[in-house]
Amino acid sequence: MKKIFPIMLGFLVICIYSSYVYAKPQVVVKMAKGEAKVTALEGAAQAVCPGQKDARKLKINDVLKPGCEVSTGNKSRLELLLPDNSIVRFADNTNFTIMQVNAGDAGKRDVKIFMSIGKIWSNVRKTLGGKGGFEVSCENAVAGVRGTIYRMDVEDDKSALVKVYDGEVSVAASTAQKDQKIPVAGPPQPIAGPTAVAGPKPVSLDEWVYIVKSMQQVRIKADGKAEEPKEFTEAEDRDAWVDWNKSRDNKQ
Repeated sequence: MKKIFPIMLGFLVICIYSSYVYAKPQVVVKMAKGEAKVTALEGAAQAVCPGQKDARKLKINDVLKPGCEVSTGNKSRLELLLPDNSIVRFADNTNFTIMQVNAGDAGKRDVKIFMSIGKIWSNVRKTLGGKGGFEVSCENAVAGVRGTIYRMDVEDDKSALVKVYDGEVSVAASTAQKDQKIPVAGPPQPIAGPTAVAGPKPVSLDEWVYIVKSMQQVRIKADGKAEEPKEFTEAEDRDAWVDWNKSRDNKQ
């Protein structure tokens, strides 16, 4: 019995050490501010970034910055890691532009992605204190969140579909973005005198805002008008694109 006890004790020590050595640690990738990194690519994708005339083919670990216009090829998929460790993925035949990918200290961030056509899946990391914004927009809508999982599909006719899988998403008409113009420098202009401020007015159909909750979707028509959110089921939503994204989410 005296001989067996040291052997058992040694075996127990080895098991504990092995568990410590081979345990899989949680990996947090450090990203530079204002950059997105290619972390998965199936098929082909290319980007035209500021200062470049020709498109370059993307590969794993390539870095994209604000102003880069990206397109994915037929039967292709692309995954990007953002500075706050959020993930965005794009289906095949998708065109999008990275507008902002800033992430700073104390949970502050400013992420804006414009979708011309195609599909995007966003797994947005919750920020500390709920600071900062994360927006995915298309010509007829903008979807903003602080931490959730959702997707946006943009069709050829500029209609769009937003589906929320976890959390809540504020989906609004993007008429304000369409009306924004970049000021051009010119000669001094006279300043107009005081004018009356318009009082409250009802929100028109072109100025809609919806809070879309988990397992709800909202459709935006080609003319920019939106239908009311409605629920959807996992069974009717399931396809290869959804399955791939959920599989990738489970590995993060």
